[in-house]
This record gives sequence, C-alpha cells and structure tokens, in this order.
Amino acid sequence: MQAHSIEALSPVDFDEFITYLDDHLRENGSPDVGYFQPLSRSAASFPEERKVAFRAGLEIAVGEPGWRRAWVARGAEQQILGHIDLRGHAERYAAHRCLLGMGVHRDLRRQGLGAALIEHARVWAASSELEWLDLQVLSNNQAALALYEQAGFVRVGEVPHMFKIDGHAFSYTTMTRPCSSQ
Repeated sequence: MQAHSIEALSPVDFDEFITYLDDHLRENGSPDVGYFQPLSRSAASFPEERKVAFRAGLEIAVGEPGWRRAWVARGAEQQILGHIDLRGHAERYAAHRCLLGMGVHRDLRRQGLGAALIEHARVWAASSELEWLDLQVLSNNQAALALYEQAGFVRVGEVPHMFKIDGHAFSYTTMTRPCSSQ
C-alpha cells in the first residue's frame, strides 16, 4: 500500500473515517501491537460521545472552544491509510496551542507516512497562526515516541501510572514542539 494524497477530512466522509478508526483501535492492546490508546481491549472502538464532539468540532472556527481539524491519507484506491487531527485545548488562554492525535494503518507503519502527516499538520497549524503542537502518548509506545522526537517534539513531562487498563499501569508522556519550522 502506498499513500496517494493527504486531504482534509470532510464531514461527508466522517462515517468512513470512523470505520477506519474503529479498525485501527481494534489493534490497541493486542499482543502484536501493545497499547497505544488509553482504552481497554473490551472498549476498542471510538467512544460515541467523542464521535459527536469530533464531528461537531470540524465545523467550529479555529480558536473557538471545541474546534478540530483532521486530515486523512488516502491510497490509490481512495482507502484511508492514516490520519492526523488537531484540536484546541480546553483550557482558557491556550488558544495559541493545539493537541495532535494520529494513526497509521498497520501495513504502512515505519514507512514515512506518519512523518508526512505530522509535517502536513504542522504547516497547516503554522499558517493558522497556532504557535505550538502538543500531544500525549502512552509512555510504553516507543515507536510513537521515536517518530515524534524525529519530527521535532521534545518530552516535557510524564505522569507515572496515569492509567490502569486491563490490570496494567501505564504512564503518560507529554511532548511539544513549535509550529514554526525552526
């Protein structure tokens, strides 16, 4: 599979996106992949209340509470191969920053698609007058940590044992980078 294009997620394509996302989340906690989201194996789909907020956020102006933007990477047959999304922080006075979330289809990991998605979102954020990209990642997700560090993110903190999922404790790492290319 090769990525063909990166395009903005349209509200019209939202149901297709959720199908892709649910497939992606079914791997969470599997023996082959490990945990990459703070979700139990028994709850390995995108929660309904988050779907509603995500869809609504696509229509909210950047800078307003609840805004979100997302992009999908599509293959030659228009299938979704990966995604990246940015959303505003809930905290007041943090409108110059945004939170990043992403995922890449299992068949394309470690082939550069994640880096391309991050760069696409970074350029968009910088052109939208956002100053910082922030993210949180389960501290055991070494592949994601390496990808983010390669993309210029730095670790700024860790909450030990933040989550207790399926009987296992997981720490949570916070990372950040400026939107400018410097």
